[in-house]
Amino acid sequence: MTEKTSGARAGLFSSLRVLATTLVAVAHTRLDLLSTELEEEREYFLAQLVLILMALFLLGIGVVLATILLVIAFWDTHRLLVLGLFSGFFLGAGMMAWGAARRKARVKPKPFSASLSELFKDRQQIETR
Repeated sequence: MTEKTSGARAGLFSSLRVLATTLVAVAHTRLDLLSTELEEEREYFLAQLVLILMALFLLGIGVVLATILLVIAFWDTHRLLVLGLFSGFFLGAGMMAWGAARRKARVKPKPFSASLSELFKDRQQIETR
């Protein structure tokens, strides 16, 4: 009788050890996925910040040049052409950077969507068992 009890106890401890190992592996995988998504979020935020700052800088230069253009509008003719071209260039570049930032913000997926979907799959698998 003691042999059956010790065998059952060894089987129970073995099953618990396998369960603990599986849980640790699942947790490790999910944490690894979460850290990857956190890194992607950080990179996305920095890219957006750079695009927004570039857009603001270029739009600021465009506004300054457009103002200078208006101030000297009644001076010599060649200065108008040069300042008009430069202000158009900076305003256009600023608008393109602003548009790129808006486009990138609209297309961005929901944060941690991969982790949430994997946790949802795990929960479904546990509930079906």
